[in-house]
Amino acid sequence: MSRPEFLVTALCLLAAFARGQPTDHVPPMEAVASNETHAPSEETATPTLEPGSSAWEFSISASVYAVPGERDYVQPTITADIDWLHLEARYNYEDLDTGSLWAGYNFSGGDQLTWAITPMLGAVFGRTEGVAPGYEITLSWRKLELYSEGEYVVNTDDSSESFFYSWSTLTLAPVEWFYFGLVGQRTKVRGGEREYEPGVIVGFIIDKVDLSAFVLNPEDDDPTFVFSFGVSF
Repeated sequence: MSRPEFLVTALCLLAAFARGQPTDHVPPMEAVASNETHAPSEETATPTLEPGSSAWEFSISASVYAVPGERDYVQPTITADIDWLHLEARYNYEDLDTGSLWAGYNFSGGDQLTWAITPMLGAVFGRTEGVAPGYEITLSWRKLELYSEGEYVVNTDDSSESFFYSWSTLTLAPVEWFYFGLVGQRTKVRGGEREYEPGVIVGFIIDKVDLSAFVLNPEDDDPTFVFSFGVSF
């Protein structure tokens, strides 16, 4: 599939997904990711639960990467939270054709400045194999939100390939249904000389579904485009 056809197909799928969602879902917190190609997990921020809560909360997100001169791909993430326990599964995050499973502990608090922090430990398997300590952090103040996720993958096949991955967004939401801001990621998923890639993001909340678009390396003649959607329930 050519790159233009891939982009058109991705946009059609995202639009169809948004129209088809039920209206009783809670909008997901800002996140991506997925890394590297992600997205991020912007799109995979950790839901915060009240102490003693016995109800599970789930989120599903996917980021479609249109990468110049390389393979286009989808990076899905699924999370499940109950009280302090956070569980997460990712694919195509640490590397293409690579999955990871995570467990973490949810902390949250704050009044005007709210915060949520989830330290995690993960197992990575597939084309890249290893273990990874990681984190997810969200800071919110008025209409501003800072989200960051990161991990250090200890490659068990070749320690010289161990690497720190990160995905961060800083967004402003002037109205409830729209946000925009800056994004940055550090990744080894794709080839090339760059380890850190800056970019911009715009996002919309439609029927409580989070749709967003990213442009990484916007100063390049042929930047990377990322289209993401997420839903929580």
